[in-house]
Amino acid sequence: MLFSNVIPFELHKCFIMKILKNTPKNWFAGVSIVCLSTLLLSSCLKSSNNDYYNPPVAYFAFIQASPDEPPVNLFLNNNQVNFNPLLFDDYLGYVRAYTGLRTINVNNASTMTQILSDTAHLYQNQYYTMFMVNKPSTPQTLLLKDTLTQPASGKAIIRFVNVSPDAGAVDLWIQGGAKLVQNKAFKGYSAFIPVSATAGTLQVTQAGTSTVLATLPAAQLLAGSVYTIWLYGLANTTVTGEKLGINITCNANY
Repeated sequence: MLFSNVIPFELHKCFIMKILKNTPKNWFAGVSIVCLSTLLLSSCLKSSNNDYYNPPVAYFAFIQASPDEPPVNLFLNNNQVNFNPLLFDDYLGYVRAYTGLRTINVNNASTMTQILSDTAHLYQNQYYTMFMVNKPSTPQTLLLKDTLTQPASGKAIIRFVNVSPDAGAVDLWIQGGAKLVQNKAFKGYSAFIPVSATAGTLQVTQAGTSTVLATLPAAQLLAGSVYTIWLYGLANTTVTGEKLGINITCNANY
């Protein structure tokens, strides 16, 4: 039996393929570790002696953070992963993918012309997020390993990623409160760090200054959840849909 590069039936799992666009992004129907372990049992393969078994898998998420790209489709090797075309700043939640060396292709959803191709080695039971970044003239990928550790009581865990190609180095704040992350240049990212659960406005400033580049009002960092926060868009543009912004998604909740 030929193995595909994406686990069969993964597209039918309601929470694992949810795509968000221009919705309140201070929370996401988070991926429960317990649920993922259960869902893994739902996709089996048949060996040469007709025994069914669960193949080793990794978990792969994707964020389209390259401004001014057309709607795109994502492929792991030859298998399309997304239901609907992915727009700028769209987030595709974890899908289960076979382990080993995978080829990641991003194609123009209308013309099927290849925009970007890269490879990644995916390891069993590991979680990954890949960003498509930079301007259309020089598209790139940024692959991060996700550490989904349960936060301590009363805490959330965050990771911050700067995927704006022209904003320079930046800091992340809770407005009127603590600096959470500092001095992250383009494609720079923090570790997953514990923070106090809170609700407020997230703010990105130029590194070491009080110059505000972007804000995200009414952001909620809930106790027991793990988040990725990213700065996206362009500092130097007059196109409204490409300006700097902050996005947040929940990688896991407990």
